[in-house]
Amino acid sequence: MPNHNAKNEWRKKRKEEYRDLRDNQYYIFCEGEKTEPNYFKSFKKSIEHNAIYKDMVLIEIDGLGESPKGVLKTAEDFVKDHNVKKGQIWCVFDKDDFTADNFDGTISKISELNKKSSSVKYFAAWSNQCIEIWFLLHFSDYIADNHRKEYIKALNAFMKKWGKKYMKNDAGIFEFLLEHGDPKQAIKFAKRKTKSEKKPPSQIAPGTNVFALVEELAKYLPQNEQEKFI
Repeated sequence: MPNHNAKNEWRKKRKEEYRDLRDNQYYIFCEGEKTEPNYFKSFKKSIEHNAIYKDMVLIEIDGLGESPKGVLKTAEDFVKDHNVKKGQIWCVFDKDDFTADNFDGTISKISELNKKSSSVKYFAAWSNQCIEIWFLLHFSDYIADNHRKEYIKALNAFMKKWGKKYMKNDAGIFEFLLEHGDPKQAIKFAKRKTKSEKKPPSQIAPGTNVFALVEELAKYLPQNEQEKFI
């Protein structure tokens, strides 16, 4: 009778060895189950098409459907259970209707975790109220503190110029923004907003620091795509 436990342990060991071989490791845990994972999976796909980095960069992405605190807990458990020894652990989450304690508290805890390790670092890529503000900034310096439904309306006003309607969970949103939007502009607008306001993230509305993860990944993109971000 085959020893399934031994086989599973062998597979786990091989997976850990595979991770250790990669110079640059990114583990991205998303609050949303589809929208954010789809966006960053497209990043991953483009990086894997870059002959320079495709065998040097490891990117693993998971969509969880959890609260900010739940996202961080899952990330911490993953690091422990998979014996992750190095890399960047990114928690991607929205404010939505979560409490300030859940939202700001998670961001604060991430900062505390980084005092414990120099080889595994945690980061928050947050949006207030939602990831759609990041998408919208590719077209406009949107600063109105409206409900997130208004972000989608404004985003659709731009996208309809190309006969496109924004849909949650759109697997092609990265490519659309790359072709028709301005990622460099989005980074500029997002930075200006988050860095100028001396408030907790839950009080920066609208606001997002998703640009921090985007800038980190963009440096591995093929040159023609990288130039649109950097």
